[in-house]
Amino acid sequence: MPDDPHSVSDILQRLHQRAQNRGCVTLGDLADAVGARSYGPFLIIPSLVELTPIGAIPGVPTALAAFIVVFAAQMLVGRKHLWLPTFVSRRRIGGERVTGILDRMEKPARRFDRWFHGRLTALTSAPFVRLAAAVCILLAATVPPLELIPFASSAPMLAIAAIGVAVMVRDGALMVAAVGLAGLALGFSASYLLPGGI
Repeated sequence: MPDDPHSVSDILQRLHQRAQNRGCVTLGDLADAVGARSYGPFLIIPSLVELTPIGAIPGVPTALAAFIVVFAAQMLVGRKHLWLPTFVSRRRIGGERVTGILDRMEKPARRFDRWFHGRLTALTSAPFVRLAAAVCILLAATVPPLELIPFASSAPMLAIAAIGVAVMVRDGALMVAAVGLAGLALGFSASYLLPGGI
């Protein structure tokens, strides 16, 4: 199998094979399975968790933002593969549970691949991807103070998720839209955090 998958469906197929071959898998296994594209999913997942009711628990948005900073910083310095802290990479998930989730994602993934693929791919490689990583770090830095305002931290997290998707599928047009969304999120954050804001 090629070192680098070329679509969301390819990524799901890799994860499915890894889960089927073992009784359980670790988060480190999952990151290895998607290779250099592992940055995308690991930006998306914490962001989407923050958008669920779990994100309303005090301290959770800040913890998720800290994980995002760890991942985005590695993008910024140009690491080819994601490094995970040991306590994260050894976290085990049942193989059957993983395959069940992946099976449910298969149809949406095929639809997603038809919509987003191969546009302006140069905008999803260096130096643009490093600029996107810096934007993610900046967005994540706004989360701790915004956590004090109900639902306010969801704006930067949504923008981070969009950037993660663009990185994962290497869609430059989507990256442009995601960075635009990030600009709106930063403007929204500034309206709350700067003197004289809302």
